[in-house]
Amino acid sequence: MKPIDQNEKPLTKNQALVFDALTGTEEPLSAYTILDRLRDDGLRAPLQIYRALDKLMDLGMVHRLESLNAFVACSHPACGAHETVAFAICDGCGQVDEVADDRLAAHLSAVAQHDGFTLKQSIVELRGLCRNCAARSSAPQ
Repeated sequence: MKPIDQNEKPLTKNQALVFDALTGTEEPLSAYTILDRLRDDGLRAPLQIYRALDKLMDLGMVHRLESLNAFVACSHPACGAHETVAFAICDGCGQVDEVADDRLAAHLSAVAQHDGFTLKQSIVELRGLCRNCAARSSAPQ
């Protein structure tokens, strides 16, 4: 991901609609869910959504969660500057927290270098329970 360039062209109508759909929700959305939400705005084809998502990901404004096959708006303003981004995904409530940790980035880079691999970017997905769901699951019934 690259940082957002202030000289870059403004978002197209479709890109803005897709970005607004993602920022207007707490949950990750699949491309088809985004399409369903934006049909009344004139978006009719999956390709329109995927093109907008591709550009938004290039701009560092949106992330794809591989394990969920879904997308989230970036929650860190300088995210494009991070080589490593981690997502903590709660299996209980579906909450997704974006985490940028320089220690994790350094460790992954060292592991890659040890194996003779040049790391450009890494996205880590952590699955488990958020604090609230963990507390509920350990509370006496």
